Amino acid sequence: MLASTADDPAWGLKICEETDLGSGTVYPILERLVDAGWATRYAETGEHPGRPKRYYYELTAVGRYAAGRARERKPRFFGLPAAGEGGTA
Repeated sequence: MLASTADDPAWGLKICEETDLGSGTVYPILERLVDAGWATRYAETGEHPGRPKRYYYELTAVGRYAAGRARERKPRFFGLPAAGEGGTA
């Protein structure tokens, strides 16, 4: 969800595939994010033959703020160097 855009939104199965986590892990997390007001969920519009309707997830302003704070506190969880590591001086 952090890298999703309006042209390339995040949906449950896509998140499962990109994170290598099962649906039993991803969907409860998504629901908690929605319940906490950190993300919104909206249904796919239009035709979707041969598959169930997708539900897209997007971070709210509060969710983006919380994600930014989490990146600052735990950069390694996001594949970033910790403060004081890897930079140029």
